[in-house]
Amino acid sequence: MITHFIFMSSSYSLGKRIALHFIVDEESIQEELKTVLDKIITECGKDVSISTHMIQAEDTTWESVCMTDHFFKGVEVIDGLDKFIKLIKKDRKLEGIDIAKYILSKIKCTQLKLQKLVYLCYADYLCDTDKKLFTDKIYAFKYGPIVDTVYKRYKKYGYKPITEEKEDIDANVSEMPAKSRILFAEAGTEKIVSIDNTLKKYGQLTAAQLVDLTHKENAPWTMTPKSSWIVYSEIKPKVIKQYHQFETL
Repeated sequence: MITHFIFMSSSYSLGKRIALHFIVDEESIQEELKTVLDKIITECGKDVSISTHMIQAEDTTWESVCMTDHFFKGVEVIDGLDKFIKLIKKDRKLEGIDIAKYILSKIKCTQLKLQKLVYLCYADYLCDTDKKLFTDKIYAFKYGPIVDTVYKRYKKYGYKPITEEKEDIDANVSEMPAKSRILFAEAGTEKIVSIDNTLKKYGQLTAAQLVDLTHKENAPWTMTPKSSWIVYSEIKPKVIKQYHQFETL
């Protein structure tokens, strides 16, 4: 029998579980495995979601591992530690669309209401932690703060509620996958708690009420100089931190 050692994680960009695969054929491999784990934690963070497995199979192939335990079926073996780390690090950062999908899994929204809730989740987290919730920039559109990628994805709905069409189902718009995506990110538990607290405060408001909230005097949107309605100004994080207090309940 051959002993296999496996590091496993998830790649949300690939849409599958990923693995590093080693054959344990001598004692010296133990030190190598520790070095590998240390590098993953150093590069990806102490809270990175990583699991380790040791299994005995008939031969050295990955196919024999899958035949021995069906748990490993569908896992993509990554060729090299650096590539494995790169895939994990890519998913440790969130985008606005990740927050939008989680919100949609909990609250029925029009695209306008969704935009405001995504923004308020970002603003609350930024002011509480001095860290960004996601990588997208916030822009000052006519009806308030907007995340451009979220707007482009859902603008086709206009003023109608966003429905779980086939493309949304394929994109895992259900609470557990959407929540898992955020939990996998850096400080994921902290981010989920913050998002849930924001949704408790603002989730029951209408789109119009949320627009009124973000248009209050001295709110970040109001304090951002408007360029044209073709080229939109960014609402800078420093402006949100300074003026978010004027748009809270």
